[in-house]
Amino acid sequence: MTLENKKIFVTNALPYANGPIHIGHMVGYIQADIWSRFQRMQGHDVVFICASDAHGTPIMLSAEDLGVEPVELAAEYTRQHENDFNDFHVSFDNYHTTHSEENEELVGEIYQRLKENDCIRTEVIEQAYDDQENMFLPDRYVRGTCPKCNAPDQYGDNCEKCGATYKPTDLIDPISAISGKAPSLKESEHYFMKLTKFENMLEDWIETIDIHSSVKSKLKEWFDVGLRDWDISRDAPYFGFLIPGEEDKYFYVWLDAPIGYFASLKNLSEKSDLQFEEYFKDGSDTHMVHFIGKDIIYFHALFWPAVLEGAGVKKPDAIYVNGFLTVNGEKMSKSRGTFIKARTYLDHLDPEYLRYYFAYKSSAGVDDFDLDTEDFQNRINADLIGKWINIASRSSKFIREHFENTLSADVDKDLMETFDSGANEIKAHYEKREFGQSMRKIMLLADNANQYLDQEKPWIMIKNEEKKDEVQKVCTNALNMFLKLTIMLKPVMPDVASNVESFMNLSDLNWSNIHDVINDHKINNYENLMYRIREEDIERIIKK
Repeated sequence: MTLENKKIFVTNALPYANGPIHIGHMVGYIQADIWSRFQRMQGHDVVFICASDAHGTPIMLSAEDLGVEPVELAAEYTRQHENDFNDFHVSFDNYHTTHSEENEELVGEIYQRLKENDCIRTEVIEQAYDDQENMFLPDRYVRGTCPKCNAPDQYGDNCEKCGATYKPTDLIDPISAISGKAPSLKESEHYFMKLTKFENMLEDWIETIDIHSSVKSKLKEWFDVGLRDWDISRDAPYFGFLIPGEEDKYFYVWLDAPIGYFASLKNLSEKSDLQFEEYFKDGSDTHMVHFIGKDIIYFHALFWPAVLEGAGVKKPDAIYVNGFLTVNGEKMSKSRGTFIKARTYLDHLDPEYLRYYFAYKSSAGVDDFDLDTEDFQNRINADLIGKWINIASRSSKFIREHFENTLSADVDKDLMETFDSGANEIKAHYEKREFGQSMRKIMLLADNANQYLDQEKPWIMIKNEEKKDEVQKVCTNALNMFLKLTIMLKPVMPDVASNVESFMNLSDLNWSNIHDVINDHKINNYENLMYRIREEDIERIIKK
């Protein structure tokens, strides 16, 4: 998919404000940031937003255990999350919270539209009830054996093993995750979104958006089974927004959470010149893109677009789904030292090392991938330092010592053409989110640049006074190749790229600058741009 002159609205799945971010979470945020930065470098008008998902029973119960108000706990994790994203160089234009005035207003407006358009119904249902705790149990607080595949210890709304969705009351041998006791059943009137009303629309709509074929196949399974109306209410006690006209019923977090995308956008519009309605109204020509994990496909590709259709609001144009991260071949585990919080990583290593490794391992598909710590160390040291940075450190030395940091007026244009044509292929990979393909092609070009230096041997030529001008040209060629590689890597390595711009005495570089040639130009002294990862760096993270 190629975008031309588009306003692009990019969202990331909202992290739940009930605990710290870990490096597995960071996969989707880094992928979305790389793509957003790439689109900005193409000259597109990109708005990239996120927010904390700040409602629900888990936050309420955690706050109760800690003796604080739910809003305080959510606000603290919102602050922590935002700091982690900033330090990983995730370039959100706005980071907000679903517990906000903007979100409450939009949830009320969308709910009212849904009611007016006959998309809401009520029904008295039986719910799991914890008699010991005197509360209705959210789906995720009932666990038991899956009624479809008999997998044990599954959540009350869906099975992680077979992917089936069901009601908590369908579980075999259910227990309360709070008290550990078997729940009773109790009646309560609930509000339902008529998801079945939109089944045909959703099947047609999915064929019009940019979504991976494997995700379409998964959605087809749900269509084959048949969609069910969606329960959008929860009984008190609950931390969330009250349903208008009710005293003890609240909107389910999965109604107000995705509306938080628009609430964050509205919050941004209130402090900038962004026109909110341009992105919100049905028929808008803005391009709306969701980056999500594969565990929330159902909500984003079925429930959410049905809500938007029923309320007459713009629907997504693309849904990009990432897989999960394993560490050293295993699910993240505290006992193995592989449950790595984002902040723990940041305390010990440069965030751009992980950004590069995730890019190198990423594709447009939804496959899980592994962070092998030994491979991670070798990949960073070999690719980023041994190949890319090595070009600058090798060639800048001669420019500084023999030519007063001034590049030659003469540049080999045929040599540059190899890099310019390679950039077109890399651009196409970035566009399709085939970041791993981009990284591999970039490193092949870096190999070419290093082979060029090995071939020309400026360290030998400099001993011959008659070849001094040739040394300046060779090193100028090498630094031009290095600069082109830096532009190609800028969506992944924005901080190092900024330092390269300072070193090369240039201002903010965009993709169009890849075809430029820098000659007869004064650069600054080279200072080390990156350091090798040592084994002890990894060991300290695992130990922590």
